[in-house]
Amino acid sequence: MAVSEPLRKNVTPVRVVALRDGTRSERADALATEEPMEIRAHGPGQEAVRVAVTMRTPGGDFELAVGFLLTEGLTRPGDVRQVAYCDDVDTEEQRYNVVTVALTERFDETVLHRNFFATSSCGVCGKAALEDVEVRCAPIPLGFTVPVATIVELPDRLRSSQRVFDRTGGLHAAGLFSADGELVSVREDVGRHNAIDKVIGEQLLADAVPLSERIVQVSGRVSFEIVQKAAVAGIPVVSAVGAPSSLAVDAAERLGVTVIGFVRDGRCNVYTHAARVI
Repeated sequence: MAVSEPLRKNVTPVRVVALRDGTRSERADALATEEPMEIRAHGPGQEAVRVAVTMRTPGGDFELAVGFLLTEGLTRPGDVRQVAYCDDVDTEEQRYNVVTVALTERFDETVLHRNFFATSSCGVCGKAALEDVEVRCAPIPLGFTVPVATIVELPDRLRSSQRVFDRTGGLHAAGLFSADGELVSVREDVGRHNAIDKVIGEQLLADAVPLSERIVQVSGRVSFEIVQKAAVAGIPVVSAVGAPSSLAVDAAERLGVTVIGFVRDGRCNVYTHAARVI
């Protein structure tokens, strides 16, 4: 599906007072832009309903919306008919902070009450969260492999592709790579989960899901949500410069995802399904 969206400002200029070695000076600086985005969805003949509001860095908004709907189990590949900014808001600025996704089938609003539990502050136990994902996501079969020599190079390759981070120092990133380490796609955002949704959403809009021969490299740690999103998209390997959480490892073991952490200085730890790393 070919979609286009206007370029948005992802960097905000500011003035800062820099204190260095007893000196005080004012200079220009740049911050990563953070704004709310509302995601709405509807099927044929339905009114659009609010699905979620997320804080994000503008850019890749359509990718974020469709990626979020897929990885939260609200849609399936092929469900998206059209994506657009909303026209029924008061100002032009607000217009670009509301994205409406039109679906090919009716949207089941009841899933909204079942699916949003996968955050560390929501109070729902990890066992329930994992069991819900298992119901709607079959384990990824073994078969895909990746050389360890490729894995240990991914953090540097991801870092060299982070254009906005170079200007702000304040963004997470997710990069999609092939088995030989070729960069397929990279997205940056103030939220690590948004970066994952954007990179998956971009592939979804290109009709490239499931991503059964891809590796996702993330710039931070691995949480349950990252494993969940990778599994739903069919990504067999999640690699990170940081550590995974206990629930992330439990989920990865049951969902057939290889989790690799502490990828740095030519070393790494493989926590689940190590047979994929050769």
